[in-house]
Amino acid sequence: MLRSRRALSIPALLALVALAGGCVTSGPSPAEQRAEEEKRVKQGAQAKYNMAIDHLRTGRNGLALRELMTAEEMDPSDKWIQLAMGEAYRRVDRPEDAIVHLEKALALDPAWHSARLNLSGVYIQMGRHEEAAQHAQLLVDDPTFDAPWRGLTNLGWAQYRVGRKEEARGNLALAIQYNERYWPALLNLGILEAEEGRQVEAMALFQDVLDLEPAPLVQAEAHYRMGQIFIALGQQEKALPHFVASAEVKPKGQWGKKSEEYLKLLR
Repeated sequence: MLRSRRALSIPALLALVALAGGCVTSGPSPAEQRAEEEKRVKQGAQAKYNMAIDHLRTGRNGLALRELMTAEEMDPSDKWIQLAMGEAYRRVDRPEDAIVHLEKALALDPAWHSARLNLSGVYIQMGRHEEAAQHAQLLVDDPTFDAPWRGLTNLGWAQYRVGRKEEARGNLALAIQYNERYWPALLNLGILEAEEGRQVEAMALFQDVLDLEPAPLVQAEAHYRMGQIFIALGQQEKALPHFVASAEVKPKGQWGKKSEEYLKLLR
């Protein structure tokens, strides 16, 4: 009986040895290990990016930039991280750094409309209007760009700022034809018309902006500019409510403060 038990144990022992040997030789290859590590790093970068986007949405731009810098270190080839860094730097008034990262985003994806549009906007912010117009024109000429009114608005404003007013008027008007609810085009065309002495047209455009109920800062500007037109027409009593509205809707903004200056003179 004892010999029989020993005999039975030999195949079982051999099976265990074979199983153990299989575990030793079935681990991931170096290439698999590298792929897994790259995946882990990209997931970490994505988590940082997601946190940064949440910070941007709530106006915590410094915190967003901190997270994005870490994300970029982890995955510098992610175009979305580069795009977000461009926006974060723009918001903290570092446009030169914003341009660096938007250009990186375009280098990663030369056909990326969002990066080119943002780059055009930053150039406008910096007063580099010819460069802004070049990028906006590329968007306007691209039949695959699904928001041509945005490119036309940037192009029109850049042209207006360098004195090409007729071209600017045409492009801003075309932007409104594409999207009559796009308030940047309405506001910019109103500014141009007011400067050219077309007060009735300008007033109608500013009222269209207000009817869309945009952000308080935009409402404050539209009211301020309408007040200015009434002052130019010598109708101070009609200007007063617009300056009041501008000061109330955004009292600490630039248009609210300018409206307060008028109110001190009018009251």
